[in-house]
Amino acid sequence: MLDFLFSGGLIADGSGSPLRRGNVGIKLGQISITDKTPEATRSIDITGQVIAPGFVDIHTHSDLTLLSNPLAESKIRQGVTTEVIGNCGYGVAPNPYSDRANPLRSGLAFIDVDPAIDWSWHDQAGFLGTLDQSGISLNVASLIGHIPIHTAVAGFGEKVATPEKIKQMQELLRENMSAGAFGFSTGLNLTPVSYASEEELVALGEVVAEFDGIFAVHMREYAGNLMHSIQEVIRVAQKSGARMQVSHLVVVGEKNWGMVKEALVAIEEANAGGCEINADVYPYIAGSCPLSQILPDWAQEGGDAQMRVRLKDPGVRREVKKRWKEVNINWENYQIASVLPEFTSMIAKRIPEIAQETDTEPDDLALHLLSEMGHSLVIVAFGRDEIDVRTVFAHPLAMVGSDGLSLDPLGPTGVGVPHPRSYGTFPRVLKRYVGEGGISLERAIQISSSAPAKKLRLTDRGLIKDGYQADLVIFNPRTILDKATYEQPHQYPEGISHVLVNGEIVVENGEHSGRKPGKVLRLQS
Repeated sequence: MLDFLFSGGLIADGSGSPLRRGNVGIKLGQISITDKTPEATRSIDITGQVIAPGFVDIHTHSDLTLLSNPLAESKIRQGVTTEVIGNCGYGVAPNPYSDRANPLRSGLAFIDVDPAIDWSWHDQAGFLGTLDQSGISLNVASLIGHIPIHTAVAGFGEKVATPEKIKQMQELLRENMSAGAFGFSTGLNLTPVSYASEEELVALGEVVAEFDGIFAVHMREYAGNLMHSIQEVIRVAQKSGARMQVSHLVVVGEKNWGMVKEALVAIEEANAGGCEINADVYPYIAGSCPLSQILPDWAQEGGDAQMRVRLKDPGVRREVKKRWKEVNINWENYQIASVLPEFTSMIAKRIPEIAQETDTEPDDLALHLLSEMGHSLVIVAFGRDEIDVRTVFAHPLAMVGSDGLSLDPLGPTGVGVPHPRSYGTFPRVLKRYVGEGGISLERAIQISSSAPAKKLRLTDRGLIKDGYQADLVIFNPRTILDKATYEQPHQYPEGISHVLVNGEIVVENGEHSGRKPGKVLRLQS
């Protein structure tokens, strides 16, 4: 007797193989495939729909929003059944600070959406234990972030770490990886890890390789120097032996469009020489980040509080504006996503529009806002090319990563106008990037499920296969639709009827059941 039997639909098993008809059963949380119609406690007819492995979102920032929103509303309704947190170096452990005076927390404002969350943990084991205790609707795999590792040893200054400090970082990373993390991530255009030497990256990569984890890299630059950044990733892979993951492989600036092809060729050649390097991307031509990322590194030195004070200095402002002129900042590409309450009238507006309304020059406006809000000023940034996104999705080394967060539009995490990727990434891939001029439905599901699962060494998820964990999504390929927009992002997708996590139905007929069967997954050494 099965617990559930889903019959009448098409099976996309996640391997990239053609769709086929068949029945998918579930018994004690595991998958059972059969061409027969055995008895089941509950049978559900899914005629006209596709049943696929639950999506594995390899690049997310839900570390803290899952504590605020354990139902993971915006992700589970997309069909995401596993999130990989701790990306771009934005880890939340180790955390040697008290919650009331935490420079690490102020530096991670981009992912710290709900100020009510109590940072009571001090290491990765404590953080994962906190997630375990809270109960969650989907599974979580964690990475250790470079920012907490680096700052715990070398602080928030600009000095390159000494060999002795690098050894201390290795030990700290090893200790926190031992808690079951699936790897490590860095964000090399984020201070203070932007000061990290290649020697530091290689040394930390060696620790990652000890655990056979992944090393996810938000590279130093995604514009004209993209290839320099790619070559650094390749060198770190070659010297450390770590399995690398290039985060959100795109290129910014019209004059640089098309360069991702060259980047992918370089990755192919490195892999042919013995490396393992993959890439992820999300299906949008805009990104999102703290506006502080466009400041020179020296302006951010010392952490958020010092940066805000520094930016009030007229001399500093002149130097920053001089730098912005040199790199040709296009303010029309920047839309305000999240601000302090007193600035909410600016949300969803572009910088030039606000400047005109306030009779201010865009440079001066941006500097004023940064001096008031620091790293908590979040923007949506345009300037990418649709063809580049399609190029990456079509490449055999690529996979989908949302770069988003689990959000609840009715809760504390539903503030502002965030990037729509937090609500629409996977339905958008299935709707916009499948078919003529795009990839097949089978390929879209593969890069959303088995490809990231394989990268993570998840041996029982990512495929519809006998004995695998029953993480599943059922959707109508004709009606699936991402509704989230840049102006109105807090909208759930359509066309997804059921989502199951570890054999339990979490989304039924498009509605969240309130169940929390998710698990904190731990890398098995």
